[in-house]
Amino acid sequence: MSFQTPVTIAEAIDNIEANRYLLPAIQREFVWPSDKIEWLFDSLMRGYPINSFLFWNVEGGSGPTYKFYRFLRKFRQVYQVHNEEASIDGLGNFTAVLDGQQRLTSLWIGLKGSYAYKEKRLHWNDDERCLPTRQLYLNLQRQLNPDDEEDGREFEFLFMKESDTAKADIHAGEWFRVGKILDLKNIATFNGYVTEQKLSPISIEILARLQEVIFSDRVINYFLEREQDLNKALNIFIRINSGGQPLNFSDLIMSIAVSNWQAKDARKEIHALVDSVREIGFSISKDLIFKAYLYLCSRDIRFKATNFSADKAHNFEKDWEKIRDAILATFELVRDFGYNEFTLTSKNVVIPVIYYLYHRGIYGDFGTSVKYRSDRETIQKWLHVMLLKRVLGAGGADGILSQIRRAFADDVLSGEPIKPAIASFPAAEISNQLKRDMSVGDEFIQDLLGTQKDDRYAFCILALLNPQLDYRNNDFHLDHLHPISGFTKKATTSLKLTPEEEEIFLSPEWNNSIINLQMLDSNENMAKQDKSLEEWVTLETKKKERVVFLDRCIIPHKASLAVGDFPTFAKERGALLARKLSELLK
Repeated sequence: MSFQTPVTIAEAIDNIEANRYLLPAIQREFVWPSDKIEWLFDSLMRGYPINSFLFWNVEGGSGPTYKFYRFLRKFRQVYQVHNEEASIDGLGNFTAVLDGQQRLTSLWIGLKGSYAYKEKRLHWNDDERCLPTRQLYLNLQRQLNPDDEEDGREFEFLFMKESDTAKADIHAGEWFRVGKILDLKNIATFNGYVTEQKLSPISIEILARLQEVIFSDRVINYFLEREQDLNKALNIFIRINSGGQPLNFSDLIMSIAVSNWQAKDARKEIHALVDSVREIGFSISKDLIFKAYLYLCSRDIRFKATNFSADKAHNFEKDWEKIRDAILATFELVRDFGYNEFTLTSKNVVIPVIYYLYHRGIYGDFGTSVKYRSDRETIQKWLHVMLLKRVLGAGGADGILSQIRRAFADDVLSGEPIKPAIASFPAAEISNQLKRDMSVGDEFIQDLLGTQKDDRYAFCILALLNPQLDYRNNDFHLDHLHPISGFTKKATTSLKLTPEEEEIFLSPEWNNSIINLQMLDSNENMAKQDKSLEEWVTLETKKKERVVFLDRCIIPHKASLAVGDFPTFAKERGALLARKLSELLK
């Protein structure tokens, strides 16, 4: 491996466009945020070094049989993040980028491509309103004072959407689309442009510096590896990524997988699974997929390179379809329980369910078959309890997952992965295996009761209390019993409440919490709308037995349902809910 003559950014861009620079499959995807790209261009304008690159010369005719990918040109957050596979048939020799993909992709996007990221306060939709396409622009009218800028910038680069550029007086030279500099290579074209645009001296100075950075400065310093040994390239790749901003373990596993899978494209398969889970309604990363594999097939589930050898990578490929289907079936099941990306507060909690479905081989029809109904109900309640007790948060998750796995098998490798006696999900045995205090006290229960309507845990609490609803078909609404619109300062005057009663009446800890919330099926909630609790219960119990209805809604039988008696109602219902939750969570 030797140091080579540096090249300019323009030469690197030409090589990317002509597919002379490609990305090996071991490379992770592009992850830089837009402001980091802007910062990179500022560094270049100021003459700062951007570190060396590591390239691998691949001989197209006799090199390794391996997959390579094109650089990502149009980045669209969440929706367009995967690189397109490149055909190397007939390509001849080319250069694979082992280190420097993030920087080169940033230069490519800034000069040739676009970057779309979500607007604040909007939901995720793949359209121009939510994720407008942006291109990189440079302000030619001013330079910044680095001492005044949070990140020390001197040149104002900014990704701007089309509507922003329409507002800016671009033709008068305020903002310059950075990619246009590629059309101003020679001095005659450059001079013609600045004359036509009537640019000021400072604008000409800034633009001239940009031209110099792109066409003259040889900032792409690189080492070149010439050997055609793929294992050596992989080893180099892993070593150089152990410093700086290192790859996480899933990136390294991906590197090992793509270099050892033979019949399947690991990169494409794993990315497709991530996308499929997103279509179900949940966002996951490669980390969870690899963690699930280690949990299914490895004695040690920690993220260590030694836990993912070439042999394990081969086994991973051999069992991939079953692993993939078990993961998909589990997330479909969790969705059928009524959870979504917001309310599923821990992704780790699904891993034991994946283990159970996979090793029993029942993931094909588990979510729909009548014979598994009781089993599904057990898992559903277990999931609620685990999430509410926050057993599998980020800290110490590996140790807890290992304890849980002992409820299924004594040793995943030396014996049966599922004990022969296990015919249903072993929720009780899992509780026995957990080496931590799982009891709940009064303070914990009171914290649950204070959970607000829009809190992530509100669904979980109410779903645990109301297992009878049709969560699979999304036929449920989370709403207030006493309409929230009635809790006003003006109402307290007409109701003649005492100061203590008024404090309870107006406090969100009472009127907007679990104490005043209920999970209803959609028909009940549509019938209720803004009716008072008293009016609604009277209407609903004309054809239903009142006691049965009140029990289902966990409403005290003798409590007054008049809004003026809310302070008393809240205390009585709070006590009833506390007893119910204590019983369910014990």
